[in-house]
Amino acid sequence: MQDLKVLSPEEIKGLDEPRISPSQNQTDYSKKIYLESYGCQMNFADSEVVTSILMEQGYSTTSNIQEADTILLNTCAIRENAEQKIRHRLQSFKPLKAKNPHITIGILGCMAERLKNQLLEEEKIVDLVAGPDAYRDLPRLLEEVEDGNKAVNVFLSREETYGNIEPVRMHTNGVTALVSIMRGCNNMCSFCVVPYTRGRERSRDLDSILKECTYLFESGYREVTLLGQNVDSYHWQNPETKQSVNFAQLLESVAQLNAELRVRFSTSHPKDITNEVLHTMAAYGNICKNIHLPAQSGNDRILDLMNRTYTREWYLERIQSIRNILGESCGISHDLIAGFCSETEEEHQDSLSLLEEVKYDFGYMFSYSERPGTPAEKKLSDDIPEEVKKRRLQEIIDLQRIHSAYRNQLMIGSVQCVLVEGDSKKSSAHHFGRTDNNKVVVFPKKEEMKGEFVDVKITHCTSGTLLGELIN
Repeated sequence: MQDLKVLSPEEIKGLDEPRISPSQNQTDYSKKIYLESYGCQMNFADSEVVTSILMEQGYSTTSNIQEADTILLNTCAIRENAEQKIRHRLQSFKPLKAKNPHITIGILGCMAERLKNQLLEEEKIVDLVAGPDAYRDLPRLLEEVEDGNKAVNVFLSREETYGNIEPVRMHTNGVTALVSIMRGCNNMCSFCVVPYTRGRERSRDLDSILKECTYLFESGYREVTLLGQNVDSYHWQNPETKQSVNFAQLLESVAQLNAELRVRFSTSHPKDITNEVLHTMAAYGNICKNIHLPAQSGNDRILDLMNRTYTREWYLERIQSIRNILGESCGISHDLIAGFCSETEEEHQDSLSLLEEVKYDFGYMFSYSERPGTPAEKKLSDDIPEEVKKRRLQEIIDLQRIHSAYRNQLMIGSVQCVLVEGDSKKSSAHHFGRTDNNKVVVFPKKEEMKGEFVDVKITHCTSGTLLGELIN
């Protein structure tokens, strides 16, 4: 789950490149942690929880790996390529370990949960393995390593949400922040490891979510993204009043905190997103009109093999409801898998025709990567040649790029409210920000400040970016 865009093959290969925690400049602390995060937005949010837990125990963070006492990699297991990146990264640590045998190297997250003790056996330099529900135990695990032992905790909890931990904001620009509202997944898609690496669904209590969002707003943040593997499944019951809260009600509660706080969310499941959620989005101007709605395939037989529990017809009905309730300008993005088990050329064409029918704004697009232990690995044959997968994926990417350009061109001449997030990557003379429907806008600087909402007239575009001018 990162910011959504059309992905080229080169960009797909780089999806799991690490983002490194910045130094907290707490040089009085003796133990220094160097932390890299890979994969989805949930992993980056988890790394902020990990940092909070360790800082409470006297650790500080550093962006200089040479001065670290402990190196932690928060990992992804969604594709084989993601795991191979971690293994290659571990090999690069061997000189450090040889120079300083006392340095601790730990694997956190989904790859840790999937491979467990196997990591310690295969990667000799790894000292610590901790799954996504074991982060509170990290101080004890690190002490165990200091005592000369290997340390492992990959216990999956049915209750852990880290709801009472205030994350240390590292992967942020000071304007936008990630807020985890639930953990785990119950959907059991045949290709996916998430239910096995992150466990079953648990929803965080409403009060702690509202408290965190309020704190963020008071600290200068102006946008929050509510995170969950399937946010539409959010369900929390107040233990005192026995009142239940669903996702639409949570969304409304966050929106009501302050009209100047923008609210986004990710990810939705087509089988669960309700008209109640859509009407809530329509009712509040500060709930962004943007929905990430993974399709995975445009063919019913493949969807059934994937255990997605909906049909193409159902999916398109949900798309139509989004357009009817939120308007044609609502941003819609997708996930799509090329070359799933036994996919025929005709079924691949069904995915292309789905793209044509919807005309998405953005997409995450991948070729199928078989994951050990999933139902697909146990029951289906990964029988599509790699060259066919790559060709089908490229056709999907090429078509999505056309549609992204088309959707961006529709906005030329319009005036958009943009939240200024900082300097453009290419020019310090330009600012960038995002529209309500999640499109990046670049515009020449004037006197506006980061964190302000400004009106920008869209004058030009590429397939990935809008260009505009500030309106006084």
